Amino acid sequence: MKKETVPAAVSAKDYLLLRLQDPAAAAAYLNAAAADEDPSAFLQALRNVTEARGGVARIAGLTGLNRQQLYRTLSENGNPELLSLSKILRASGLRLAVVAKSAREVAVSKGRKPARKRVRPAGGGQPHNVGAP
Repeated sequence: MKKETVPAAVSAKDYLLLRLQDPAAAAAYLNAAAADEDPSAFLQALRNVTEARGGVARIAGLTGLNRQQLYRTLSENGNPELLSLSKILRASGLRLAVVAKSAREVAVSKGRKPARKRVRPAGGGQPHNVGAP
């Protein structure tokens, strides 16, 4: 994704909603929020994606979910069920996926230092270590 500058006349929220209309940008945004340890970050991101993709009324119509229930689900105190989450994502052109952690993420989550990688410089030469000291 190439970097863009935001014109001064566009609010940050409007720019965000414009960017989230792109499914790839919305997926990256939700994945970043899901990586946060605070579940409210993902819920806020899901609300923003829903708004960018036409709003609660449109998403409710596409999913068959009750509009009032969808508002409650996406509220600050909401706790979407897996089926509702899957329907919201599908209506937004996205899907739920589970991805294995990298070896580095596993080591860090277990409180260990990640292993160093041995890298051979381009054009030959002696390999050297990269990564955590």
